[in-house]
Amino acid sequence: MQAFITFTLILFVHGDIFMTNPRGSNNRLNEKSNNRANANRLFDSQNNNKGGYNVGDRFAEEAGNDPAKQYQIQYYESGPQLEESSKLIIEWANQHGCGSKNRKSKCNIVIQYMCMNNGTDANYPKTQSGTVEEQKKRTDYMRDGVSTNTQDYTKPKKRLTKETEAQYKQRMTENRNKNVRFNYGLHESLVWYDMCRYREANPRLFRADQQLNIENVGYVPSHKTRQNANGNRRGFECPEERDYYPYWQPTLQGNYDKDSQRTAWLDAAYLGLGCNGILKNSFNTKDKYRCVLNKYRDYGRSITKDACELEGGNWVKFTSYLEVLDDITNKDDCEAKNKATPRNTIIWAPLRSDSTDSKCIVKAPRAACGTIPFTRVNHLGNSFLHANNASRFEWDIPHFPSGSAKRCVVRVRYNITTMDYDPSQTSSDQNGDNSPVTNNPTIDVFENGNGLALAINTAQFGRTFQDRSHIFQILPRLKSMSGKKIHNLNVRGQRGNLAQNFPSVEYDFVPDKLKVQQDDLVHIQWAGINTNVAGRAGEGKDGTDRNNFVELSGDPDTSYPYILSKAPFWNNVVSLTDPSSSGHDIAIALASSGYFCGKAASKTCPAGMSVDGNDRDALQKQLDNAPASYFGHVIAFKGPGQVYYMCTRNNNFTNRSQKGMIYITSK
Repeated sequence: MQAFITFTLILFVHGDIFMTNPRGSNNRLNEKSNNRANANRLFDSQNNNKGGYNVGDRFAEEAGNDPAKQYQIQYYESGPQLEESSKLIIEWANQHGCGSKNRKSKCNIVIQYMCMNNGTDANYPKTQSGTVEEQKKRTDYMRDGVSTNTQDYTKPKKRLTKETEAQYKQRMTENRNKNVRFNYGLHESLVWYDMCRYREANPRLFRADQQLNIENVGYVPSHKTRQNANGNRRGFECPEERDYYPYWQPTLQGNYDKDSQRTAWLDAAYLGLGCNGILKNSFNTKDKYRCVLNKYRDYGRSITKDACELEGGNWVKFTSYLEVLDDITNKDDCEAKNKATPRNTIIWAPLRSDSTDSKCIVKAPRAACGTIPFTRVNHLGNSFLHANNASRFEWDIPHFPSGSAKRCVVRVRYNITTMDYDPSQTSSDQNGDNSPVTNNPTIDVFENGNGLALAINTAQFGRTFQDRSHIFQILPRLKSMSGKKIHNLNVRGQRGNLAQNFPSVEYDFVPDKLKVQQDDLVHIQWAGINTNVAGRAGEGKDGTDRNNFVELSGDPDTSYPYILSKAPFWNNVVSLTDPSSSGHDIAIALASSGYFCGKAASKTCPAGMSVDGNDRDALQKQLDNAPASYFGHVIAFKGPGQVYYMCTRNNNFTNRSQKGMIYITSK
């Protein structure tokens, strides 16, 4: 091992990124203001305060302080066979351009995800109790939370290398019992951030003329970077891991826990030049090392083998996992599972090199390589690569052979740089006085001592932006979905016109033009909120989102729907999620956003929720009393056909269009 880590350095000027599908939070939660309440809530986006979407509401009322009334959108997983993919469009807009045809900057896009077992409501932290079980839930369980505050953290009061066992345990007990709140959001774990505070920053990184202070620890820790020189904390994110890709340390959030099965940050896609070379260093497929101490704190300062051994630690290799099949306890059964699951690579091996305890490890799928969507600078709009659509990537949602439901978060990282220096050839040798760029220089272009000032911030020359989804769930497949491809059809946007929403967007379906084969499945689903900014343009009750799916009686350039009983499309569909529903029942449910479950009461449609015989209030004609979010139906097709559809509430000609089309072809 070399004395210093060498790596392909990606240093990528000012350019926000906002994810539109799944709904990107930009650190928003449930605030009714134009600007987010707390830019440091969960992660460092570097974005404008105005973007982002609130977490979904399950019902027609605000979720308030009850997380059970929030709506986490739910996708079905891909199946074990290669043809059984579950397709999800990840969509975003980035401000300062991208793509090989954009000669004003260089960039790449990295899409990643992190998951854990979803568990049940009992696994969700509900108290500030000091029991070991509640501590574990609070500090590890990924959640959106019900408060916009940032989790608190007690840092060491003296140099970490001199923190005694008693002091460490007292500090971490204070963090677990007092600082990490059950009602605040959490993505990365407490232990991950504590490792970041203890781990030494990579000394080979290019920092330009930025000065990173050592504080009281005696060295520069990895929570300080050129982009985050003051060491600000956002949630429990590690700034060095956020700013540099691929990261040289394992991004596991702590030691393996069979109950939570919490993964590292795993790579879904790299969109950029040199992809194959970059992904050779992806933690999905390449094991990573970190320094392990054999004492009360098992994470060390050192980031090289030699330094780790001088510190008295062991240089341990870690393997990443999508999940671990703990119910498989021998190599033969593990290999048999691997053969039966072509979509996954499943191996019998230890999770770390200092252990002889082999496990049946489901490896994360190799990340996809893709073309960088070409977009112009100073513009949050569509890409040239995806005609008439924002930048997007179609992700195959992973398959989890355990059959367990998962809760996950996706992040899109936008890395952008100028070419005033070559990022791949610039390192710590060019720091300080040797930096090729300096803060706000004056250039004597007239050669007479009267220069012109440049607006250059070296903390932002080579910059990473990101947006993240709210927590979503990945569900195990139903048996009826075997052998089928699933297309996820969702709604993007929120209430308001273009000016009110910017940089967010108005309502639309994603994808709004879908071509499928008759053996494919489509899951129609949306998330909406009751916490929009007051006074924004839209139909129905102020501050609310509502959506529905109704067949148009004409072509996409018309505005009137069919009467549901006469709509021909529904004669061609069946529901896999509610097989007892007729096509007419499905049409009623989607048209009412789940207010009704069908025409008449049945085994799966209670009388109180059917059109006939219910004694509830009438459905408000603009869906005000319907649920803001709806799980919908996974539909299958009896044969070829097509449907043009609309949202009756939001489609308002010359103000906004919310329509779509599905084309079903034969095999």
